[in-house]
Amino acid sequence: MLKYAIVFALISLIAGALGFGGIAAGSAGIAKILFGLFLILALVFIVLAALGVGAARKALK
Repeated sequence: MLKYAIVFALISLIAGALGFGGIAAGSAGIAKILFGLFLILALVFIVLAALGVGAARKALK
């Protein structure tokens, strides 16, 4: 997901440099959404790992 956010950000930069404002704005919006989703999922997984939910907890039982 982070990979696609970076790809869309690069597309936005290139399109903006070439003068394609609509495409640049659209791909920048997609990149923002994907990056936000990545941050949310990363925080959820960090919290779950800190709480010990998952495979480590099952292995200890």
